[in-house]
Amino acid sequence: MPVAVVIASTLQYALAVLFLVLPALVHTHGERAQRAAEAVVTRQGLPAGVLARHGVKFAESVVELLFPLAICAALATLASLGLAGSGVGRILSWIAAALLMTAGAFVTGSQVFAARYVEAAFKKSEEPGVRELDGRAVVRAAQEAFPAILRPLIVLRFVLTAAGSAAVIVLLATPAASAYFH
Repeated sequence: MPVAVVIASTLQYALAVLFLVLPALVHTHGERAQRAAEAVVTRQGLPAGVLARHGVKFAESVVELLFPLAICAALATLASLGLAGSGVGRILSWIAAALLMTAGAFVTGSQVFAARYVEAAFKKSEEPGVRELDGRAVVRAAQEAFPAILRPLIVLRFVLTAAGSAAVIVLLATPAASAYFH
């Protein structure tokens, strides 16, 4: 088995694990983070509901867990198909990696730069007082309510989603990988 295929599959498995672990952490600690963020908003003189009205949310429901878990399952399946030498798995890996590299990197990037997105949402608001809210303080309070490992894992998922997906495409296109899949 070519090293390129092993590395590509390892990258897919690693990303799959992150799509499992991160939503679990957010699900188990998200309500506490949401309350911490809302407390910052109320200390700044506005109702906690401002966050919901502006799409700022740190908690996830069980239903919201389904999408990242589906991504996790798909990536693990694709990695396994790659290791098994499946040509269909290789093609589907290219498609999945391209999608992750574009749309996935955008979504995970918004999580890496959450403070900027929250500030931007507040600045666009027509609601009185919302433009003056300290978005960084809101995000900081939420981050402090999560386990310390969450932030590095979010950054790692962003890197693997963007650069790791690009690497998977390249690795599965190498001559050694092509010979393995034929």
